[in-house]
Amino acid sequence: MLNYAALARIEDQADWILSKIGVEFRGDHEALELIAASGAQVDGERVRFEPGHARNICATAPSEFKLHSRDPARTVTLGGDNIVLMPGYGSPFVSDLTNGRRYATLEDFRNFVKLTYSSPALHHSGGTVVEPTDVPVNKRHLDMLLAHLTLSTKPFMGSVTAPYRAHDNIEMARLVFGRDFMNRNAVMQANINVNSPLVFDDTMSSALRIYAEANQCVCVSPAIFAGAMGPLSPAAVAAQTLAEAMVGIALTQLVRPGCPVVMGSFHSSMNLRTGALTFGSAEANMVTMALSQLGRRLRVPVRSGGGQITASNAPDGQAMQDSTGAMWSTLLSGAHQVWHAAGWLEGGLVMSYEKFIMDVDHCGAMLKLLQGFEVDDEAFGRDAYLETRPGENFLSTSHTLRHYRSANFEPQIPDAGPFETWTENGALTSDQRATARWRQMLDNYQQPEINPGIQTALEDFVSERKAGVPDQWY
Repeated sequence: MLNYAALARIEDQADWILSKIGVEFRGDHEALELIAASGAQVDGERVRFEPGHARNICATAPSEFKLHSRDPARTVTLGGDNIVLMPGYGSPFVSDLTNGRRYATLEDFRNFVKLTYSSPALHHSGGTVVEPTDVPVNKRHLDMLLAHLTLSTKPFMGSVTAPYRAHDNIEMARLVFGRDFMNRNAVMQANINVNSPLVFDDTMSSALRIYAEANQCVCVSPAIFAGAMGPLSPAAVAAQTLAEAMVGIALTQLVRPGCPVVMGSFHSSMNLRTGALTFGSAEANMVTMALSQLGRRLRVPVRSGGGQITASNAPDGQAMQDSTGAMWSTLLSGAHQVWHAAGWLEGGLVMSYEKFIMDVDHCGAMLKLLQGFEVDDEAFGRDAYLETRPGENFLSTSHTLRHYRSANFEPQIPDAGPFETWTENGALTSDQRATARWRQMLDNYQQPEINPGIQTALEDFVSERKAGVPDQWY
């Protein structure tokens, strides 16, 4: 963890970037007008902020807020001491041991929504969990949000890839939650990627403004690969991430003061000999730790740049080593929201069914770790000592019988039996056991109830929107 002086120097560097270099808003004249009216210097599309100005604008953002579900039991809180885990995001490919690597389809998208809904360790349905490549590009946002709204009750993300898609998804959410409720409460999130280094393109900044106007959560996520989109040192990556994030958060507050936001990041190191991206590296993990501290000083919830990410091409030892390193630093950092917590392979190109299950098991174990343990009378189990004598076991004591069902986190796929039994059962590896598990979960999936009238309204909305425009495949 960084000390006060180190954090202050990073913040000073972020201010230097914003005052001396600036950030560009390309093609978004409305954003430029809002920023100019705030007193920032606007020169063409380049925006510069005096030191402390962007931070002051961010001050109206809430430090903690709820992301509401249509099932109140699934509502989550972002900020404070809370943590929200969600699956991978944006993969164009999927893989499983039976069918191999292939382009993702709408069926795959629906499968991962169902698997996420069925996984207690994941609290959020995600967004573009995979790209449904069998659906036209200009209509995918409709099918994806329909799946999130009907196959799950966990919070979700909307589309940001075109202004009309953002509007469509907000209108679909209003069919479920009501316009008045959404005007007062956040039910969905938008992922606004900064076109690092130091550029907001019109697509992203327009989507940001649309979600902010609707009072829905905006997550601003700079994407800095050290040495390519910014200097290669962890300190420089942390400072540039803070600078870019503050500008995006400031814009949300200029659109609608009090709009809920998340300070996000998606950072990584590179193999500087080959140019290949690396994930779960020590350098990236250090940035993750720093950004959570910087986000808390900015007084906004933080989305970690980590999660269970890896550059591995298979759900193997490398994948789990990368993922474990990234996840440990993420959770220890105090981040409030973790994207890519399950399924990620090939630097995000692939969502793996098997790794999803392996990651969910690990998520459960990590959440158990974060809970800590009690030190009350019941935890010490003195009555158990009184029921036994030295040298005797405690398996049949009243204390053990009271707690054996809930004492330990029980993962779903590890095999802790003897070698001989494992061999007799087919010598299955973890990924092979995971195959059986995800298939079982899909077989056992039960769709949550939804008001039939709302279901019909959603389906009619999707049909009308699709019928109104020709298919576009690029």
